[in-house]
Amino acid sequence: MDFFKTLEERQSIRSFTEQKIEKSKLEKILKAINIAPSAGNLQAFKIAIIEKKETKEKIASAAFGQNFISKAPLILVFIADEKESAKKYNQRGKELYCIQDATIAATYAMLSATALGLASVWIGAFNEEKIRKIIKANEGLKPIAIIPIGYAAEKPKKTPRKNISEILFKKMI
Repeated sequence: MDFFKTLEERQSIRSFTEQKIEKSKLEKILKAINIAPSAGNLQAFKIAIIEKKETKEKIASAAFGQNFISKAPLILVFIADEKESAKKYNQRGKELYCIQDATIAATYAMLSATALGLASVWIGAFNEEKIRKIIKANEGLKPIAIIPIGYAAEKPKKTPRKNISEILFKKMI
């Protein structure tokens, strides 16, 4: 798929078919995540891959009852590694750079999924501590985003976007 077509096609999908994701597609998504840019090339993030029904249900519950999450065949939880980033960048690494690393990686996952004919949605509303416990993340590992991935069972209308002039702060040419 053409890159700009991928950008245009990506939508937030909250309804998935039961079709499993092929291992080859998951591997392509993981390879794309692995080449995502990161602060100091530290890749200060981790990914939890969730496929077990019981674990998906716990994650949906910890995401304030967004039950559609558990219907996706695959969930990726992106986790910022605060300690890894702080080693090189101190407090700014802990508070910002590792979060940026995790969010860039999650975005690469979503765009890769779209390019492969899959659907996804960004979930940022969740109880961080409950998610940490479910995925058994140690201290210093901060869950940042939950990305359910699967084959779309819906095709919602495109959501309207602001005009470019509305998102520009200043045009300094």
